[in-house]
Amino acid sequence: MRPLLTCLAAVALTLGASVAWADTPQHVSDFGGLAHATAAPTTLEWQDSPARPDLGPTQDSAEAASEEAPAAAEPATAEAEAYEAASEDPIEGAILDSVFRTNNLWIVIAAFLVFIMHLGFSCLETGLTQAKNSVNILFKNVFIISIGIVTYAICGFNLMYPGDSWLIPGVLGFAGFGIEGASADNTRGYDEGFGYHADFIFQAMFAATAATIISGCVAERIKLAPFLVLATIFVAIVYPILGSWHWGEGWLYQMDFYDFAGSTLVHSVGGWAGLAVILVLGARKGKYVDGQVRPILPSNLPLATIGVFLLWFGWFGFNGGSELSADPGGVAYAVTTTAIAAALGGIAGGLTSWIVGGKPDLTMALNGVLAGLVGITAAPDTTLLLTVIVGVLCGVVVYFSVIALDNLRIDDPVGAVSVHLVCGIIGTIFAAFSPGAEEGASVITQLIGILAYGAVAFPAALILALVIKATLGLRVSDEMETEGLDSTEHGMGAYHGVSVQ
Repeated sequence: MRPLLTCLAAVALTLGASVAWADTPQHVSDFGGLAHATAAPTTLEWQDSPARPDLGPTQDSAEAASEEAPAAAEPATAEAEAYEAASEDPIEGAILDSVFRTNNLWIVIAAFLVFIMHLGFSCLETGLTQAKNSVNILFKNVFIISIGIVTYAICGFNLMYPGDSWLIPGVLGFAGFGIEGASADNTRGYDEGFGYHADFIFQAMFAATAATIISGCVAERIKLAPFLVLATIFVAIVYPILGSWHWGEGWLYQMDFYDFAGSTLVHSVGGWAGLAVILVLGARKGKYVDGQVRPILPSNLPLATIGVFLLWFGWFGFNGGSELSADPGGVAYAVTTTAIAAALGGIAGGLTSWIVGGKPDLTMALNGVLAGLVGITAAPDTTLLLTVIVGVLCGVVVYFSVIALDNLRIDDPVGAVSVHLVCGIIGTIFAAFSPGAEEGASVITQLIGILAYGAVAFPAALILALVIKATLGLRVSDEMETEGLDSTEHGMGAYHGVSVQ
């Protein structure tokens, strides 16, 4: 009879029994094993809910019992005691296993969605630049995701999540080279929400995004090999060290800095780096002539539009996966605010270009969508009112930011600095008001985090770019730029039989 009950319990849970337990005021998963003030795995958070089956002593009862017992007999935590009690019962253990499997599956699916974003970046960057550089841009994007995965496996994962292996507490840690193989703990023993490899592959997809942002900033005039060197060092070392400050439970995590899915950790970090390399590299030929801004027209707006829709689609995994559990309330709410902010950003960007510029500009509408997505990434668990404010504000600001950078002679072919850096900062500031933020979070805390990431990401990329410029060279010759990087760097064209000059 007990095996039958065990099977029935597992099937019931898989069909949706977890819905009854997951509706908490801040969309915190009951069994996700995560505190959602950070995307880093922490300890299991139990929430009292009348709909949940009795899985053992609650946190309050465990704390009361520990006060009466001798100090030597105290359990490590109330959560651990409740978890151990539940695991000893076959039915309740089957329930926890089913929840774990569901959570783990969602994290892996979310990783697939984030992976698709790299196709979106490829299409967007190729569409917004000149056809004679299409192969070069596509080659860079293929290598960026490949480099990101490999370097994250070699050292990035253990730099970003050092555990107890801090060399400088809260600032720099390293748990060793490589990742574990088939013997890695992919059970609830690793984390109640997901296994080791689900943890790795989801975070690896994020790692390459920062380097992809740099690629858009410096398109059409950077040498291929030096760019790949720069991107490799940045994604292998700089990004994971910065990520450890918050998601690895470093010093910003201890200060209650709040960045749910990476408006600052991923997007602003990439934006700071891209800005630094632009300043070293200089503008494209013909962009600024006799004090005038001369637009270099995009080659394929349909392709750019496809890229934005692919990014929007993948962003549901970017933000929804950062819930780090399959909590139906939390995931559904995160993707809802993600969709609303993106839609409002697109509307705001398109209307602003229409009102201010006199004509509705498709590129501004597309960047408005991305601006809304970047802005809401810091806190997709925020209120609907703040979702509306962030989406509209980012859509409007991105238009004026693109114009301002052009007036400053900062040549950003795809508007990546405006989208990822500027709107990442806006979203991170507003995250202080999110219901999911820790009690210690404030605008001051958020500003400290923003400035800290800028103070390291910008000079790190600047130094890398200057060193590479002095040794390998950074920019192609004027002749190569005029002819196009496809023929000069790759010896092939993207569109055979079609003139791209």
